[in-house]
Amino acid sequence: MRALQSLRARLAELADLSALGMLAAWDQRAMMPPGGAAGRARQMATLQRLAHDRGTADEVGGWLEELEGRAGELDDLDRDIVRIARRDWDRARRVPGELASELAQAAAEGQAVWQAARAESDFAAFVPALRRNVELAREYAACLDGGGSPYDALLGDYDFGLTAQRIREIFGRLATELPPIVARAADVRRTDPVGLSIPVEVQQAMVRGVLARVGVDDEGWRLDTAAHPFSASIGPQDTRLTTRYEDGRLESVVAALHEFGHGLYERQIAPELARTNLGHGTSMSVHESQSKLWENHVGRHPAFTAVLVDELERAGMVCDPEVLRAALVDVRPSLIRVAADPVTYPLHIVLRFELEVALVEGTLDIADLPAAWQDRLQRLLGVEAPDDASGVLQDVHWGSGAFGYFPSYAMGAIIAAQLWEQLESDLGPQDDALAVGEVTAVRHWLGEHVHRHGRRLDTEPLVEQATGRGLDVEPFLRHVRTLV
Repeated sequence: MRALQSLRARLAELADLSALGMLAAWDQRAMMPPGGAAGRARQMATLQRLAHDRGTADEVGGWLEELEGRAGELDDLDRDIVRIARRDWDRARRVPGELASELAQAAAEGQAVWQAARAESDFAAFVPALRRNVELAREYAACLDGGGSPYDALLGDYDFGLTAQRIREIFGRLATELPPIVARAADVRRTDPVGLSIPVEVQQAMVRGVLARVGVDDEGWRLDTAAHPFSASIGPQDTRLTTRYEDGRLESVVAALHEFGHGLYERQIAPELARTNLGHGTSMSVHESQSKLWENHVGRHPAFTAVLVDELERAGMVCDPEVLRAALVDVRPSLIRVAADPVTYPLHIVLRFELEVALVEGTLDIADLPAAWQDRLQRLLGVEAPDDASGVLQDVHWGSGAFGYFPSYAMGAIIAAQLWEQLESDLGPQDDALAVGEVTAVRHWLGEHVHRHGRRLDTEPLVEQATGRGLDVEPFLRHVRTLV
């Protein structure tokens, strides 16, 4: 069928362009010297324009129309390819190529401005780039408007079908249920945060050792350092992870396991989906569920502490397992999202969700953002940021124009807990296996029930197929109650 061959060839081309864009973004954040920012922004804009033009071309619509009329002749995989291609094509056709290019350039430039502003803790220096990103986000949302709010339109890039109203319902439950758990933790915890003096060079050896235990090798993976940890899947056998190191903190190993979860998801997608429009994670909520599962349900599992202690000892440092365990689950309000414990973490996301909705919908002026940040930080977590770097400038997302991404972190934590409950129901408790770093069964279960599907199933159908029930907050609440 010529139309199918043509469509598949175009989708393979678009997958290659996407991989090149991912490679350029990885290089910008992990390797590129600061002086390359302007040139990289132009390069990213060119890639985006090429991908947009090729992806929205009239002939693609013609192929889709023909294939939809002959759906009975297609197998299940090709029907899914056509179904998702139609969704993507219809959405992308609403966005002018010039705007798509401008969004990509503004994201690359804004990221560079954010990095410099964060280093100097100078919000004012970030304002022009942020203002441009917000204005472009509104323009982009207007192109996509399907009758909902501008923020709903932006959410579609990360979680198809998710709405701000659905998020408010879920986050409202978290905002009600989590504070009493945090308060209970305050009654039983140590007066001071658990301190661990772990030199950076020891952390580096520990992180590499832990990643090796869960399946990272030197043939298809690499690990680097970045100001904001991230992962990049360039191809089925090319996964780039990053973390960051601070003397005396465990954030590096937790962040590395988080990014490993992202990378493993992409690597275990069914091979027949490679270089198609289905060959990626289905949504950012599901993607974040995979990173949160490895971070919280493996990395912070009491049994896995033995692996962390073992890798610390291999790196030349002796540590009391109880002290290490206490540091991993030290529940207390904090300033930094990526260093937050699993109980308070979702409250950081509620804060960001409320603020970015207000920015996009025009009810909060950018000049008032730092004050609004402090107000919500105090209300939700009872703490105050001493400067912009540890407050409103701590995340890269708004600098790179990623409005609508933040909710996926909390949604991911919820889905992760639901998946982990089902995994242990199917396989039995994982305590003994995790105590010796044996995660083969976990990897296989996730590959079979989550990863292999790629984009063939949307978020809620995937969760229901994997667990036998719809998205449910209760497993997450049960999990965090065990931590205090």
